[in-house]
Amino acid sequence: MNPNLRPSEQAAVLATIDPDVYTAGTYVSGWISARNFHKFMAIVFAGTLGSSATLDAKLRQATDSSGTGAKDITGKAITQLTQAGTDSDKQAIINLNAEDLDINNGFTHFELSMTVAVATSDAGGVVMGFSPRRGPASDNDAAAVDEIVG
Repeated sequence: MNPNLRPSEQAAVLATIDPDVYTAGTYVSGWISARNFHKFMAIVFAGTLGSSATLDAKLRQATDSSGTGAKDITGKAITQLTQAGTDSDKQAIINLNAEDLDINNGFTHFELSMTVAVATSDAGGVVMGFSPRRGPASDNDAAAVDEIVG
């Protein structure tokens, strides 16, 4: 590990589900190629959950950036967050290695899928890439990343 590398050269913001007030429904990050990093982390943010609301999140995989053949990645789902369980203003993390994808069957992309149920709730998510295969991680930041400061 090179101590002179900035954190932004070692980790990238690859996709987001922007923090917002979401009605009941499923929201996704968009498909992310697993080819540029060895490791990934999805962070799910539960803000104020509505009365009796639930929040589920999982990682899904596909064979291309259009979502062809989409299916869940085994073992990559959080335990449901609930308003009744006092899970408002909490976070959950899902770790993923590139090898966790069904590579033998051509799965190369993944997305974060977040489902709000029962009541409108504040939520969001971010997917980060770690251990870039080439170059600084920031070369792969999502277009929405506006600035990296020193």
